[in-house]
Amino acid sequence: MQVVIIEDEKPNVTRLKKMLTEVDPDTEVIAVLDTITESVTWFHQHPHPDVVLMDIRIADGLSFDIFPKVKFDCPVIFVTAYDEYAVRAFKVNSLDYLLKPVEKEDLTQALEKVRSMKPQPDTEDLMKHLLELLSKKEVTYRTRFMIPFRDEYRTISVADIDFVFYSVTGTHLVLKDGSHVPVSLTLEELEEQLDPQVFFRVNRQHIIHADSIEKIQTYSTSKLRVVLKRDREREVLISREKVPLFKQWLDR
Repeated sequence: MQVVIIEDEKPNVTRLKKMLTEVDPDTEVIAVLDTITESVTWFHQHPHPDVVLMDIRIADGLSFDIFPKVKFDCPVIFVTAYDEYAVRAFKVNSLDYLLKPVEKEDLTQALEKVRSMKPQPDTEDLMKHLLELLSKKEVTYRTRFMIPFRDEYRTISVADIDFVFYSVTGTHLVLKDGSHVPVSLTLEELEEQLDPQVFFRVNRQHIIHADSIEKIQTYSTSKLRVVLKRDREREVLISREKVPLFKQWLDR
């Protein structure tokens, strides 16, 4: 079975590849794509695989935007951190899904479904219906965290968060008073839980609050550098793919 993975998080790609090999040693991952632009170009230039594993949030936007530009000749399995409401929408549309973190048993069942499924109906119509369903949902974003602290717990208000960063030691909330608070969540999970009106995932290491920005500098012909008010020495770069989304987020 030939597989294309559309995912911009390298740890997730590595995990999926490993599980695919364990589930079926004959599986071949023929491409890993991490942007809408790259995905559209690839599918226009190559024969379609047996199945596509597609994350919803990728480097330059939502992968839903691929569908008006590509008519898929193969099944699509979404890999999503969305909640049960969205999951029901996938089911209604006869599209399969895997909730993150992906488990081997779920991946096995999804691939078995692919092997036995009939040709998919018109994908563009399905995606329009899915987006309509998702747009009707009222989303509630996180307002606070309860964090273990020694033998007690402390409550952190989202309003006190300056930015979030990920390093080899894990994920950390940086508060406006300069303190760092470790949390047992990935940046991807936090991206789903924090209000996108005020928080933006600028790269694979950082989520920043709009009020944390002191200035924005041109870093190269295609990248930007964000200077943070309370951590001016931190290297926060925005890739070429993210720059349009970042500008749109700020200019509202």
